[in-house]
Amino acid sequence: MDTSALPSTASPRLPTWLPLLAAFFALYVIWGSTYLVIRLGVVHWPPLLMAGLRFLVAGLLMLGWLRWRGAPWPTLRETVAAGVIGILLLGFGNGGVTLAEHWGVTSGVAALSIATVPLFTLLFGLCWGQRNTGLEWAGIALGLLGIALLNLGETMSATPLGAAVILLAAAAWAFGSIWSRYLPLPKGAMASAVEMLVAGAGLLLVSWFSGERLQHWPALGGWLALGYLVVFGSLIAFSAYLYLLGRVRPAAATSYAYVNPVVAVLLGTLFAGERIGLAELLAMLVIVGAVVLIAVPQWRRH
Repeated sequence: MDTSALPSTASPRLPTWLPLLAAFFALYVIWGSTYLVIRLGVVHWPPLLMAGLRFLVAGLLMLGWLRWRGAPWPTLRETVAAGVIGILLLGFGNGGVTLAEHWGVTSGVAALSIATVPLFTLLFGLCWGQRNTGLEWAGIALGLLGIALLNLGETMSATPLGAAVILLAAAAWAFGSIWSRYLPLPKGAMASAVEMLVAGAGLLLVSWFSGERLQHWPALGGWLALGYLVVFGSLIAFSAYLYLLGRVRPAAATSYAYVNPVVAVLLGTLFAGERIGLAELLAMLVIVGAVVLIAVPQWRRH
């Protein structure tokens, strides 16, 4: 019997570019939108409590999924290393962003401040013997000018404590990112699961001892914000980041650093009535330009 005329039962294959497109969308738009969602969420939740719940729930979900897939438990040494990195990246990093937005820093300015992470990364890299190129030094100098311009703006000058906390958050994320390369972290996504669990538990402890308490049960908007941060911000977007790291050049995977601020500013303006002044606009152009300068040598190496 001639079967050549029969319809094929094989499932159609997706174009190879489609998963990449979806991953970049998650990295640019979803991560960029989390700054606005954090600002909406802290209206209903105490900031550290919300951040702690976000990472604890996301960590438990990821750990459960990994164990169901047969991933081994990390060793004690790996757990301690991942816990330290989790405290730096998620505790000080994301926790600091949440606090800063609670204290009045707008979502767009918060994202713009976190865009300075590549600048701090290059500076901290010097502690481990990393040598920077001329373009990278130019990017650092331009980025420091951008930070100065940013602090002249109305948002940051009106909330000096928030400005200090969010720059500390960027520095902590950068330091943890560099240090993580030299620590015995668990393999694959298990490192992320442990980092989120430890950071979530740590943030909840700090929340309790700092006196944060729920004054009333959060409204539906608060639960939706928390759910969005858990599912989209901490699971989908981070998984997309890991996916891209394994398939594209590092400079492409980390390009979110100069796309997220633009997305956050646009969303904050459209949906939260945020306004960005001339100083902040100039700072955004300068900082984005600085990060592009820093990325150029990475593109050349890879």
